[in-house]
Amino acid sequence: MDAKIANMVGGDVVADCFICRKHSDRESLLPGGAVAEDELILLSHAVPPDLEGWHGTTAYLGHLFVEPLRHAPGLADLTDAEARRVGLWCTRASRALRDVAGAEHVYAAVLGDAMPHLHVNLLPRFPGTPSEYWGTHIDKWPQARRGNAAEIEVFVSELRRYLADSGAEAACH
Repeated sequence: MDAKIANMVGGDVVADCFICRKHSDRESLLPGGAVAEDELILLSHAVPPDLEGWHGTTAYLGHLFVEPLRHAPGLADLTDAEARRVGLWCTRASRALRDVAGAEHVYAAVLGDAMPHLHVNLLPRFPGTPSEYWGTHIDKWPQARRGNAAEIEVFVSELRRYLADSGAEAACH
């Protein structure tokens, strides 16, 4: 495990937690690498289901996750510093989705039923999306923007460049 992550979680890595595993393994579970990261938070893109052993080879383009590096099951489990950073990265990522990808709206949702490690889902809504697909099921629209691992890598690279050019990385450290 990366020493930086080990120090942040303070030994609080949950062995069977997919998100903790994603933070430590990185490679195939982060197509294109982290969109952004600081000492408390990782911003990443959803992976195609086949990389997780499920059916399907594409993911909804722009579906981002804002996650604390430390294993924290929910919002109430965050430290004050982590909570501030979650909000900051949700805002910065939403701006990037708007300015880079043309999202007209970004939904933010915390569910946590399937994976008890806090992850804020950011789901962009693009122009032309029928209103019956608005909300957390936006990725169910048959004509939604989808991408395989290679396309996600390109998307992540564009978001990362935008965030670096806007000074978002430097402002966090």
